[in-house]
Amino acid sequence: MRYAIYFTPDAGHPLVRAAEAWLGRSVFGRSVEATDVGGFSSDARAGLIASAIRYGFHGTLKAPFRLAAGRSEEGLVAALDRFCAETAPISPVQLKVSNLDGFFALTPAGPADELNALAATVVRQFDPFRAPLTEAEIARRQPERLSPHHRDLLETWGYPYIFEAFRFHMTLSDRLDGETARAVHCALDEQFEALVADPVAFDRLAIFAEPAPGAPFICLHQAPLAGTGG
Repeated sequence: MRYAIYFTPDAGHPLVRAAEAWLGRSVFGRSVEATDVGGFSSDARAGLIASAIRYGFHGTLKAPFRLAAGRSEEGLVAALDRFCAETAPISPVQLKVSNLDGFFALTPAGPADELNALAATVVRQFDPFRAPLTEAEIARRQPERLSPHHRDLLETWGYPYIFEAFRFHMTLSDRLDGETARAVHCALDEQFEALVADPVAFDRLAIFAEPAPGAPFICLHQAPLAGTGG
């Protein structure tokens, strides 16, 4: 079983509902009606968003990890509650639909220094809960394709794209190209354009869980960022 520290808005947020309609799945355990979105039926979308469906609508702060020896799910939840009680919400984040090296995601529309700093803090704060990567887990990250610095981040922190390499994104597709990519981009603009016109409140953190290897991730717990910043 793996856990991750993610951001996702409240379950009732319109952005969450729009993402669930596109992905055809909710991380909150509710059923999602199969609908056409932007000219794509649910069946037509399935092969274009398989990875995004499994992980659910989220933005990664601390990538999935197995619990270290002596750590428990209850302890992780309690630690997140304490951290969030002491941490102030950051400024709302303006999002946009972006093409990130071939896959589509919602990303910050401008500089996101507060968000980047929060992500770095989360990586460090919760690392004691993370079991070291196995050789097989390292191999799945294709370390031969990483720079020496990113390989060091992978081996030290369990994930290569953190700190100065961090790019917040809420994934909406697998890697696509050609006419399919253009059509998906149009569909996503149609689905999300009005919803990202206003910045999104970044006022909570969540623990997602993967109950078994390869199983869909679920939102196990959310906690509000309630600190005063003083």
